[in-house]
Amino acid sequence: MSRYVFKLPDLGEGTVEAEIVGWRVKAGDAVAEDDVVVEVMTEKAAVEVPAPVSGRVVSTTGEPGDKVPVGAELLVLETEPRAALAAAAVQTPAASAPPARAAGAGNGASAATEAHGAMAASRGRVATSPAIRRRAHEAGIDLRQVAGSGPSGRIVSKDLDAYVARGSQGQPVPLRPAPRAVPAAKSPARAPGATEEIKVIGLRRLIAQRLSEAKRNIPHFAYVEELDITELESLRAHLNSKLERGAPGLTYLPFLALALVRVLKDFPQCNAHYDAERGVIVRHAAVHLGVATQTPDGLKVPVVHDADRRSLRDLAAEMRRVSEAARTNKATREELTGSTITITSLGKLGGIASTPIINAPEVAIIGVNRAVERPVVFEGAIAIRRTMNLSSSFDHRFVDGYDAAAMIQALKECLEHPATIFIGS
Repeated sequence: MSRYVFKLPDLGEGTVEAEIVGWRVKAGDAVAEDDVVVEVMTEKAAVEVPAPVSGRVVSTTGEPGDKVPVGAELLVLETEPRAALAAAAVQTPAASAPPARAAGAGNGASAATEAHGAMAASRGRVATSPAIRRRAHEAGIDLRQVAGSGPSGRIVSKDLDAYVARGSQGQPVPLRPAPRAVPAAKSPARAPGATEEIKVIGLRRLIAQRLSEAKRNIPHFAYVEELDITELESLRAHLNSKLERGAPGLTYLPFLALALVRVLKDFPQCNAHYDAERGVIVRHAAVHLGVATQTPDGLKVPVVHDADRRSLRDLAAEMRRVSEAARTNKATREELTGSTITITSLGKLGGIASTPIINAPEVAIIGVNRAVERPVVFEGAIAIRRTMNLSSSFDHRFVDGYDAAAMIQALKECLEHPATIFIGS
């Protein structure tokens, strides 16, 4: 037996260190090559790091919340000599481990990936990512039965999806029953006055850091306006009545997005980034719409790129797609970056008003509050109308209060008379 020292690999894009979010193994555990051993967080994404070889864990370095520099010792494995030698043979100067899976990162066919896939194939082991291996295990699928289309026969996500789809058409797919869920153990009763300490690490730490910086560095100008969306609700209900059975219905958000795209043509200063290092405002011709999304890991902002080129239904579909990808940790890095303005909604929890925090380096964010029916004065008489508030925040350094108010008033006019959203300038 020999010992293999696994060092934190270069995770790309200038990463010099990573924060340990959680270990998946401990001393004494047996691990197979490609099993995820640790999850780390860089400034760009959460990354699951797989074991480069099979073996037994001798020791781990660092606790959740600790920062580990690239190239530092991460894990020591007791291995067969030939396994450790083979792993060293495929290492490159830039990557001392097989490719890590980044949540929100695209996977390219790098030389390291191809070498790793070839090595796995030569041993008769299926070459794929830890995420796909876990999906297959949960579904009871033997990956040896799945044809891989990636480099050196590596199984990629679309290969597993196609295999599962064939099963949905009546062909047998699972070769063993899926593991049954084990009910979670009940938390013990807490004594009166007891406290619980939760370490702020990983994505939650990153969210806290970025929101603190945005609130500290950006002088927010908040503006709340009430909308009468009775006509918008009528249009929405009509369009939803024409959908095929089972098709997802339109919410208010795609209408808001389409109206926002139209309005921003007259308020380009609100569709911009502030580059603090260069002291420059960068105005964007295209609208890349951030959609604030609550996920099990915390708040993420997936992006609908080129929202200004999309129709209402296309916007609705893309907003659903990127939001679901963010919630299930399947969003690519490109889908989580590049927004030029953000909309946020708490849905039925939207309340009367809110003060959303700007998603830096953007300079504006539009918040949607709850829609309710209530009595109002309409055309000189009391009537029941559907109303909703928009709560917006602007970077007051670069968007004057007058311009912010004028933009929201223009947005209000579009949404209160929704036909105007679809009429060209």
